[in-house]
Amino acid sequence: MVWVLLIASYFIGSIPTALIVGKLAYGIDIREHGSKNPGATNTLRVLGKKAAIFVLIVDILKGAIAASLPRYYHIDAESLYFGLMAVVGHCFPIFAGFRGGKAIATTAGTLLIANIQLLVIAFLTFFLVIFLTKYVFFGSISVGLSLLTYSLISSQLGFELIFLLFSLLLIYLHRSNIRNFILGIEPKINDKNLKNDRIPPKNGGSKTF
Repeated sequence: MVWVLLIASYFIGSIPTALIVGKLAYGIDIREHGSKNPGATNTLRVLGKKAAIFVLIVDILKGAIAASLPRYYHIDAESLYFGLMAVVGHCFPIFAGFRGGKAIATTAGTLLIANIQLLVIAFLTFFLVIFLTKYVFFGSISVGLSLLTYSLISSQLGFELIFLLFSLLLIYLHRSNIRNFILGIEPKINDKNLKNDRIPPKNGGSKTF
């Protein structure tokens, strides 16, 4: 049963929310616009606030639902593992050619169910780093590093290896952002030129989002 739920968690995470919104409401593949990432941040950049909020909520729910599966089925198993399987699905979705997002929203949903304390630590760090640097990718990478650091200094969690691998995954997923930063072309969150990437709704009609 545990393996069935882990696989189910991966499939839940594989639902490509931003891709679906982009195709149905705007007639585009969001992976071909903006930062080319099918996540909430690029949805905000390309499709606007309402679409981004919808994508963010659904992507958070993916992690939360997956992490809740062992409790719902009364299985004695760590909910974090199921949520992280959804994170893997979000990053490498079977329904979208394994080209997915960069883990942050689904991780938030996972921690919301698995460990509220870790959620607070990770996302306080996330927002603080973005506030200080104005780069979203630095904030995203800091989520993994903060979880790893806290796990190392806490003798009760026992998630050191998991969070080390998660941190390496985040660095890998943000490799294009790191390269752009080194080249001096990575946009900051307050870059006014980001508005140039905005796409109008399909058929030029009223906005679905």
